[in-house]
Parts: sequence; structure tokens; C-alpha cells
Amino acid sequence: MAVLLEGSRVLGLCNMSDEGLASCKPAVAKATPEKPNPEKPTPECCEALKGADLKCLCGYKNSFILPSLGIDPALAMALPAKCNLTPPADC
Repeated sequence: MAVLLEGSRVLGLCNMSDEGLASCKPAVAKATPEKPNPEKPTPECCEALKGADLKCLCGYKNSFILPSLGIDPALAMALPAKCNLTPPADC
């Protein structure tokens, strides 16, 4: 599994396209003074997540990669449930 970084763009991750990842980013972005609360996942985000390899995504929960991309790992791990998807049992 390779992750390619181009500036702040991620090009494909765990069967999610860069567009799918971008549609989910507002729902998993780290809190800032300007945006203390995450947004709800969009229908586009949930649709992209349906096709994702959730077990693969789960493997990033303790990685430095998510925070380096401005993603809160706890919000990312909660995203499948917010999209009415069942996360892997060992996630």
C-alpha cells in the first residue's frame, strides 16, 4: 500500500480516490480556533467511504500520517459509524 503525497494532496488511499478523501476531510479535520467542531460527513464522503478498504484505513489510526495531513485520528475512526457503515471489529 503506497501513499503518494503531492503538496497537501493525497493521491489514493485504501481504495479511496483523492476526491473521496477531499470530500471527507472537513468531517475529520483537526480542530482549530476558527473551526472548533468538525462538519458532518457529506453524502459524497459516505459514498466514497462505502468503497474504501476500512481495515486498511484502520491501520492508520496510530500513524503520524493522519495528523501530518491535518486529520484527527479519533474523528477519522468515528467516520464509518457516522456514515452508517460497520467498521472492522478489530479497529
